[in-house]
Amino acid sequence: MLRIRKKRWLSGTLVLLALLTLLLPSALLPQAEAAQAQTSGIDAVLVADVSNSMNTSDRDKISNEAMKMFIDMLPTVGDKVGIVAYTDQVEREKAMLEIQSDADKSNLKDFIDQLGRGPYTDISVGVAEAMNILSHGADPSHSPMIVLLADGNNDFNKSKGRTQAESDADLAKAVKDAQAKGIPVYTIGLNADGKLNKNALADLAKQTKGKSFITDTPDDLPQILSEIFADHAKLNVVKLPSVTGNGSYQEVTVNVPNDSVLEANISIMSSKPVQVQLTDPSGKNVNLNSNEAKLSTSKSYSLVKLLKPQEGDWKLRVKGAPKDSIDINLLFNYDLQLVADPIKTKSYTKGDKIDLSARLENGGQPLQDKDLYADMKATLIVNDKDAGKSEEQPLKNTGSGFAGTFEVPDNHNYELIIRAEEDSFYRESAPIVINAGSTGGSQAKPTTPPAANDKPFPWLPVILGVIALIVVAACGWFLMGWLKRKNRGFVGQIIVEIRDENTGDKSYPQYKKLASFRGKFHLHQLLQLDPELKETEKYIFTPGNGDRLIIRNTAGGTLEKSGRAVDASSGVELKNGDRLSIPLQQADKTILIEYLV
Repeated sequence: MLRIRKKRWLSGTLVLLALLTLLLPSALLPQAEAAQAQTSGIDAVLVADVSNSMNTSDRDKISNEAMKMFIDMLPTVGDKVGIVAYTDQVEREKAMLEIQSDADKSNLKDFIDQLGRGPYTDISVGVAEAMNILSHGADPSHSPMIVLLADGNNDFNKSKGRTQAESDADLAKAVKDAQAKGIPVYTIGLNADGKLNKNALADLAKQTKGKSFITDTPDDLPQILSEIFADHAKLNVVKLPSVTGNGSYQEVTVNVPNDSVLEANISIMSSKPVQVQLTDPSGKNVNLNSNEAKLSTSKSYSLVKLLKPQEGDWKLRVKGAPKDSIDINLLFNYDLQLVADPIKTKSYTKGDKIDLSARLENGGQPLQDKDLYADMKATLIVNDKDAGKSEEQPLKNTGSGFAGTFEVPDNHNYELIIRAEEDSFYRESAPIVINAGSTGGSQAKPTTPPAANDKPFPWLPVILGVIALIVVAACGWFLMGWLKRKNRGFVGQIIVEIRDENTGDKSYPQYKKLASFRGKFHLHQLLQLDPELKETEKYIFTPGNGDRLIIRNTAGGTLEKSGRAVDASSGVELKNGDRLSIPLQQADKTILIEYLV
């Protein structure tokens, strides 16, 4: 019996693929139809290198499996997909197709299965054609994106006289067009033969504000595609523990935390076919080709899509070949934000008490399902910007929100964040800025009374004007500094591996680009907020000077840097090539980090 933790559900403001663009069939419940009316779609072009070199760098045709899985994760209706297969020319392409049924998905997947190979490679051809397709077939109300699957290498036909400089110029033109139109390019580097040009792909993704990933096995696809979805929609995803097949059905509990979950995608990856069964919380067997759930399968994956699932514990049973590793990913979609009520705009001083309140909102409206609050707890995170310290204070759950009082402990500047969470969910509010820095002033008084016929000098208006100017200047200086710190960007990337201290096994390296973060982020975000690794929340990253990175343990403690134990409570500086080992006591795992610029 496999122990599965409760699942974390989150959502974003953008509507993404099957996770967010839930344009569900009319046969579904009225709630789903209402959700459909509030969402918008995605326009995606899938670009695949089909040159002969892919016979070695993509010998398992990972690119085909990734594209088909991408399509299966889309909703039944609403989104648009185009496909480009290129060598040094466009070999085959499919213009933007608006998905209206499962038959449209089958059409796209059949097209992918028919793609062949050809000589030579020019990556600029594929990207430029993807931009051309989006320019002529995208819906202006949709969110566009490009997913490129390649090894990043060019191989020109000498008889045509094509040069690398010409290719670079054409690629730069396509990238400039993508930047102007806000179209991110996500790259999946295929590296079965170890000849991947990862720098070229990483640079392409960085320039367009996408992300770059590397793989040499289909086993990585659920995580990679989940990260692409999460990045594009500001979502978080959960990677479930792997199952080792034994020839019999093994049961996995999928907990749907509330009746407001709009859609759940359960991706199942394995090197050999698996059989899948599903029962709902009442114990009834579920038809996997219905308006309640849909099953999609391919050579290396199965995908179960739950549509407007009932709250409770669903039982997923998977039957795999003996010793076959079966990876399972779960992604919920739910449009939910934690919104803090505004406070009075003023300068505070030591001892002042500030009333705080926050509530959950769904689609910009207060959450109607009050049951969601039942098991939640809320915390006020207080960041003392002057002292560089953080502390937490509990807040009260009112049943329809969260409330509490913050008493200003000193004449410092503070940033307050309200965090609401339960086992399967957490959300943070936007920061609340408290200006309690030292302020002061004096009111001058005349030393002798004015003569009877003299008009008194207007001391009070002048002094008040001067004080007002000082306060405005101080506030402006503070805001400019705060905004600069808050929006300061990061450079480079972090390579993350997770080592199981019980078995000694290490996960595949994950390359985490940092360009999308601003101000700060915590290690738990890089780990997709896996509940098992929750203790990594206390490790906070901030940008340092000279392309450096600062990591700090807000709870105090040590970590290993280049084999030496160092105190992380006051911050540890990382430069290019530095490595860290962070032991996790609760999970019996070690997080291995390498910082690259």
